Amino acid sequence: MRVLIIGYGSIGKRHFEILSCIKSVNFIEIVTKQNIQNSITYESLNVVNELNNYDYFIISSETLKHYEHLKYIIQRVSNKIILVEKPLFDKEYSDLETNGNTIYTAYNLRFHPIVSRLKELLQDEKIYYANIICGQYLPTWRPEQDYTKSYSADRKHGGGVLRDLSHELDYSSWLFGKILKVDSINSKVSDLQISSDDIFTAIMTTKDKVVLNISLDYISKIPIRRLIIHTKETTIEANLIDNTLLSYNSTGEKTVLCNTTSLDRNYTYKEMHTAILENKTRTLSSFKDGLEIVSLISSIKFMEI
Repeated sequence: MRVLIIGYGSIGKRHFEILSCIKSVNFIEIVTKQNIQNSITYESLNVVNELNNYDYFIISSETLKHYEHLKYIIQRVSNKIILVEKPLFDKEYSDLETNGNTIYTAYNLRFHPIVSRLKELLQDEKIYYANIICGQYLPTWRPEQDYTKSYSADRKHGGGVLRDLSHELDYSSWLFGKILKVDSINSKVSDLQISSDDIFTAIMTTKDKVVLNISLDYISKIPIRRLIIHTKETTIEANLIDNTLLSYNSTGEKTVLCNTTSLDRNYTYKEMHTAILENKTRTLSSFKDGLEIVSLISSIKFMEI
């Protein structure tokens, strides 16, 4: 298996680290302007000698360039596997055909053991309402870099909390049905030195008639990623940071459904890549899924408060 990674920021490095440990991957090259020891690199995609030599493409460039890089690749190859980091694009595009390639969107949180367990638990449940909250203080998110110079800080380059934390939109659609109606606030409310949105909060409804309340932010001093789900029979509390899953019945009796004390930081990425390479598509976010999230994000307007 020959792999080409486009973009070598923090997420590109993580993909390289993980794929380097997968036995079926025997060759990885990188498109980056960085000089990486013991690796073959190209300064840009258009100087890569022969794209057909690769089996698996990873697009982990900044969101603004995803469309450009994907279009360049699919115009030149077919019957290849392509993984595009989330969100799929910075906005909606209408002129892209897959050309026989299999394209996935890197919503790896579907492979979190808590989310996977929720998918099983909720299959036969009558779900009424779910409250989903995710937030982390942007300056401490990637301590190795100046947050003001990160892509997250720049709305024009595809940054902002709505795109950065679009995992919550993806797994909500996967668990509760396609999101159809949104009433939201998407804005910048803090004194962070960024031009992008730092808060998103919304009431949504899905095709399965589930009411969702989703809140995302860059301002929480306590990292949080939690779901509270109310069904006909139970209330379920899922914590994706503490890796706990609890269920409460109508009398308040608690049942521990899952309690994974530690989870390797690369676990969900490893599981996603393994599923892709073994063609186990059930949990993967497809190209269509990715496009639906882009469409949803594009329908939400930034507003000044």
